Amino acid sequence: MKRKYSQVPTFDQLMNPTLEALRELGGSGTKQEIYEKVIEVLKLPDEILEIPHKKEGGSQTKVDYRLAWALTYLGKAGIIENSARGVWALSSSNSFDKVEPKDIVKHYRNMCRPKKKALEGIMSEGEMDLSPDDIEIPDVQQDWRINLRKVLTSMKPDAFERLAQRILRESGFIQVEVLGKSGDGGIDGKGIAQINGLLSFHVMFQCKRYSSSVTAPQIRDFRGAMTGRTDKGLFITTGSFTRDAIKEATRDGAPPIDLIDGEQLIDILKKLSWE
Repeated sequence: MKRKYSQVPTFDQLMNPTLEALRELGGSGTKQEIYEKVIEVLKLPDEILEIPHKKEGGSQTKVDYRLAWALTYLGKAGIIENSARGVWALSSSNSFDKVEPKDIVKHYRNMCRPKKKALEGIMSEGEMDLSPDDIEIPDVQQDWRINLRKVLTSMKPDAFERLAQRILRESGFIQVEVLGKSGDGGIDGKGIAQINGLLSFHVMFQCKRYSSSVTAPQIRDFRGAMTGRTDKGLFITTGSFTRDAIKEATRDGAPPIDLIDGEQLIDILKKLSWE
């Protein structure tokens, strides 16, 4: 595992591939689009992409975590910018084909220098010069995400299914039904999605409380159970999806399946945030 870990690009090594990805995407893209393009640019194998950020598991991978830091550093340097909708774009003033990562890191740390005193009680003097890959600064936002993930993964299967039902209802679905033990082929429930009150389509969903990754065979099994019975599939997990699972979900000529991983699920719950 140590050898695999050493093959994961560091956050500064991801800076120029990120810029190349944005250029290939036409100058802008969502984090997921950038992630996919960076993988393509660097030709990263699945065994590297599936290394979790934390040893105890979770839905975020090491590559995804480091890419987030690369975007943050480039954004603070004014090389790229982020809209309120979560779309990253090359800055209008960006005339760089490539950047010098060391300069970007130095710029970011100079910006953060006024906060150094606030960190002195948390980190030792030697730790102040470590990269994001070496240490994580306590983050209230991340704390609540970690706690929420623990709650989700500890829920009973039927409770998690009812949560999925509530999410779909809050998102505008109608006639959402949890099938429970009466379900077959891994189908946990069904509902009808409405678009602006004009169009609607039937959806079947499956829920998995995983700390690991959902695989391609599991996606194929779900598709086999729903084929001929619905318009679309939805797979919700507290974990993540392997690269092959993502490819299988969007395979040409097969009924489409939308995927919601643990990080997306937490974002959805935050957005809905009902009391």
